[in-house]
Amino acid sequence: MNPSLQDLMRDATRLTRAGRLGAATAAIQSALAGAAPGPAGSMPPVGPAAVPPVAPSVPGDRPRMPDRSAGTFTPGSHTHAALTRGYKLYVPPGAQGRSRPLVVMLHGCTQDADDFAAGTGMNALADEHGCLVLYPAQAADANPSRCWNWFKHNHQGRDRGEAACIAAMAQAVVRAQGADADRVYIAGLSAGGAMASAVAAAHPDVFAAVGVHSGLAPGAARSLPEAMAAMRGGDTGPALAGLRAHAQPLSRPAGAAALPVPTIVFHGDQDPTVHPRNGEQVIAAALRGRPHQAAGFVGATVVERGVSAQGLRYTCTRHGAASGPAVAEHWVVHGAGHAWSGGRPAGSYTDPRGPDASREMLRFFLGHTRRAGH
Repeated sequence: MNPSLQDLMRDATRLTRAGRLGAATAAIQSALAGAAPGPAGSMPPVGPAAVPPVAPSVPGDRPRMPDRSAGTFTPGSHTHAALTRGYKLYVPPGAQGRSRPLVVMLHGCTQDADDFAAGTGMNALADEHGCLVLYPAQAADANPSRCWNWFKHNHQGRDRGEAACIAAMAQAVVRAQGADADRVYIAGLSAGGAMASAVAAAHPDVFAAVGVHSGLAPGAARSLPEAMAAMRGGDTGPALAGLRAHAQPLSRPAGAAALPVPTIVFHGDQDPTVHPRNGEQVIAAALRGRPHQAAGFVGATVVERGVSAQGLRYTCTRHGAASGPAVAEHWVVHGAGHAWSGGRPAGSYTDPRGPDASREMLRFFLGHTRRAGH
């Protein structure tokens, strides 16, 4: 049986007091992943963990089923401010010479571009709607579990680290492909969802909307101890409080960050890895960002309850404007854990039983343009 969260955090506190910061970091990341610490120097994922009854796999565990999309899926890389990240770009058939929307998709921990594309089915939807899809890939030397470093202060903000690199990568693809600069969107799962919210918050001049699946609000954490507290819903507990007392303090911006772009959130209400309260906080950040950004915002809400074709109940709360599409949507999938809702079994960390998050996100995205939204 895996150690409890309190036991892992107690170990982290003890190791920190002893000056063994590397081992303490591994213990904290194990707690975040819901797993026991690995060998010295290993870094378990800060993100998705296997959640019954859905048993996600790590890429390579099962044969890859080919994506039935008909376009091209090619690798590349982009360098910005001395930071280089690879990517794969999906171009649907007939896209050359046409101004198409661009959707940026950020994978979760232990995933890669191929796995995330297979699990979300976004390339097939891109064929239907004529979108380009960009899958930035985290480098193993930046995080051994390929988690985006959303919780590190030096990878947040407009001109910092991975957030800046991802935004610059999207802009480079827009230029190279002749995509529509006013219809660029970003979405992600878990660590990728947290990074997507940070990127969109820092670059509202680049992205017209954001989708956050099982992720966190921008600025939810700026260090590992803060990430631990945020992922568990804000309950620090005595073990984490002890660790905080011995951690080097980091400067943070005054108040929580706003998210000044239209936002759609998916979150399972049984998520044991990222507490569902984080989905509420993403929506709160989006609504804080709208009154001063969008003329005609009235804050009206419409609540829809339904059942997916595979039998999972959901609640969708839409926050509207005086006219036009909703500026925020919050989908709570009842009985779902930490997995992409409505995803395909060809990829890891998916729950095919839920409503189709990919289709709903793309619908939401295509209802917004950057000029209209900002």
